[in-house]
Amino acid sequence: MDQPTKNFESVSFVASSVPEARNSLRRLAHRYGNAAPEHADAIVALGGDGLMLQTIHSHMHDKIPIYGMNRGSVGFLMNEYSEDGLLERLQKATVTKIHPLAMLAVDRSGQSHKRLAVNEVSLFRERYQAAKLAIWVDGKPRMPELICDGALVATPAGSTAYNLSAYGPILPINAPLLALTAISPFRPRRWRGALLPNTAKISFEVLEPFKRPVSAAGDHYEIRDVMKVDVAQENDVEIFMMFDPGHDLDERILLEQFRN
Repeated sequence: MDQPTKNFESVSFVASSVPEARNSLRRLAHRYGNAAPEHADAIVALGGDGLMLQTIHSHMHDKIPIYGMNRGSVGFLMNEYSEDGLLERLQKATVTKIHPLAMLAVDRSGQSHKRLAVNEVSLFRERYQAAKLAIWVDGKPRMPELICDGALVATPAGSTAYNLSAYGPILPINAPLLALTAISPFRPRRWRGALLPNTAKISFEVLEPFKRPVSAAGDHYEIRDVMKVDVAQENDVEIFMMFDPGHDLDERILLEQFRN
């Protein structure tokens, strides 16, 4: 995909708090310099997928390409770690452009909360009783009552994260789709969710919200006691993620479908 720049000479490093990542940051900054993000051609994130998501959220509107190197535990969104030839790797990297989800959640007090999510927007029961949700798509009622632990809407980039753990489908990164996935559905028991076009406007209404309170989360940001949650792809926001050739996000998602 189109990338914002091909001239990678100035790099900004960020790292997670684990000693391995902090030590890598010191060595790389000494070798390549460490520019302020606003003056950098690329941001290099040293950590795991959690740090990558934090870095994306911190620079959501900056259109700075982000290249991750794995210094964490999972690293699905990261490249292999190496201190050699970093600028050459940036020059050769492929760039994947993704769009986040926009979540608009209304709580019991009537206050609205808007957040962007790279992976998914999730709804969860807050107490021992199952949640009751009604689901609307593009203004039409599609599921009048879903009794469940929760539900989520995932982007292709997030389809291999929590969505996959909840038995949702893996989506190719360029697929114009969103995954609507039920979390531990009780009624209808066998309903796992739906594939929706990425133009869809999805609304969740919380039924019996005082008896069965529900929280909503956009990636790592949570709102308690929600009454209604609207979800839609935010096409005005573009996120640029960089991957080594042959190991881009599209290839990783494809490979994930053939793992045991």
